[in-house]
Amino acid sequence: MPVKPILVVTGTRREAQTIAGPGVVTLAGGGSRARLLAELDRLVPQSCGVLSYGMAGALDPGLRLGDWVVGTAITGDWQGACDGAFGIALAQRLRTGRRLPAQGAIHACDRLIASAAEKAELHAATGAIATDMESHIAAAAAARHGLRFTVLRCISDEAAADLPPAIAVAMKPGGGLAPGRILWSLLTRPGQLPALLRTTRRFKAAYGTLALGGGRVLRS
Repeated sequence: MPVKPILVVTGTRREAQTIAGPGVVTLAGGGSRARLLAELDRLVPQSCGVLSYGMAGALDPGLRLGDWVVGTAITGDWQGACDGAFGIALAQRLRTGRRLPAQGAIHACDRLIASAAEKAELHAATGAIATDMESHIAAAAAARHGLRFTVLRCISDEAAADLPPAIAVAMKPGGGLAPGRILWSLLTRPGQLPALLRTTRRFKAAYGTLALGGGRVLRS
């Protein structure tokens, strides 16, 4: 009987590309809950486990750009435990020379947590250390099918960082970039341009760390 692959759920196709390889099926959520749900229902039964992977926003002020986090639980739009041993086993393969991955709850919901003030409120209220927009959906799908699930993500924006409005509309369904939406956001709120350029540079730096680690996580 053929070995089932690990299903890796990301936000963008670019994130998925960093971890693609033999024994791995990637699924980019793209900010579309309906599409992600439909694809998970199709792919999860064919998988041996589910990994939420990619970039995440920090809620813990001690986390820095490029730090890795391992989820021990999910809070937010779905609540439940992660397979921490699974996550740590994957994190041990990173060998990036940076600090050891932080472990803690991940706050996951359908909307972007963009402001530093809201990040601080969530961290204080839930104890979660990071946030993303896919883990709650992937975790619920894994739980329905009795599969192990964990989160391994790289910090792309720190707790003190405010994200500009264009970031909230930057993805289209399928995980691709939506340049038209970004341009429209800039046209309607041109004052965000410096913040958008600064955020883009930081995302690029985090992606470099993600790409370095992603080639090792699911390779023997």
